[in-house]
Amino acid sequence: MNPQTQKKLKRFREIKLGYYSFLLLCFLLVTSALGELLINNRALVVSYDGSLYFPTYAAFHPGTDFGLEYTYQTNYRELQKKFEAEDNGNWVLMPLVPYSPYENHSTDGIFRPSAPSVEHKHYFGTDTTSRDILARLFYGTRIALLFSLVFMASVYLIGITIGCAMGYFGGTFDLIFQRFIEIWSNIPFLYMVIIVFSIVPGTFSITARITILLVVMVLFSWTSMTYFMRTETYKQKARDYTAAARIIGAGHTRIIFKHILPNVLATLVTFMPFTVVGAIAAITALDFLGFGLPPPTPSLGELLKQGTANLRIAPWIVVSAFGTLVVLLTLVTFIGEAIRESFDPKKFTVYR
Repeated sequence: MNPQTQKKLKRFREIKLGYYSFLLLCFLLVTSALGELLINNRALVVSYDGSLYFPTYAAFHPGTDFGLEYTYQTNYRELQKKFEAEDNGNWVLMPLVPYSPYENHSTDGIFRPSAPSVEHKHYFGTDTTSRDILARLFYGTRIALLFSLVFMASVYLIGITIGCAMGYFGGTFDLIFQRFIEIWSNIPFLYMVIIVFSIVPGTFSITARITILLVVMVLFSWTSMTYFMRTETYKQKARDYTAAARIIGAGHTRIIFKHILPNVLATLVTFMPFTVVGAIAAITALDFLGFGLPPPTPSLGELLKQGTANLRIAPWIVVSAFGTLVVLLTLVTFIGEAIRESFDPKKFTVYR
């Protein structure tokens, strides 16, 4: 590893607030990847007639597989109660929160918000349709993080590619793309989202609609990265080492990938956390307005919308959603500040 990179990483570890925020965020990412083991309405393990079943990641198990009369998906909470009442050696191990983010579970038969309850394992309460808030927060946060990471990677790929080409080749190519970017930047993003989702058929799957939203957001977010990359490429192109590479016969590909990009990407890394913050804030705002993730996808913005509409009768909804959003954005912002400080070139440059 480059000694300069080692110094920057060491400096990052010394900034405790950012470093511990990074570790906590990594823990949240790993936990969210294994979320079905913690929050799910499928059992972790079912022991029935001497055989073990693992329904969490397994295929569909109808009730008849466990001695029940129906052929649809087994209700594992009810199965657990049944086995406990029979006390015949069969047992069910459920996750800590035995609810799906899409499942309506009312304790009194009426779909309405209910306050947090340890007895029913609704630790953050339920929303307006009796869905568990903790389950929807957990999976909504996972979707927001994955969405923002893919968004960041896509924006960087497009912005770096076009910006580097503009800065390196210059001339007519640079001029044409500058005019194109100026025109493209003036197209209103929110109106485009409204127009696109007004013509997308409702028969499209949730995955397809999320992909369309991601594509629309990326298409209107890459221009700012392009300007920065273009400027940095122009600066690196004028350095002596670039001229020396040309003299010894290096081609465009070698100069760009072996000389220019390595000297620019270290600075671009500092923008990554803030790009993630912007993506999370944008998708939350779109969900709040009703133009984000398609229902019934769990999302922070949808819960905030529910919470503000039912602030007096169900304050736990907005408190849970807003608190989760604040914690998430704060962690990523702390990481961004630490990266920006540790990768600051002025700290490792000596001017003579």
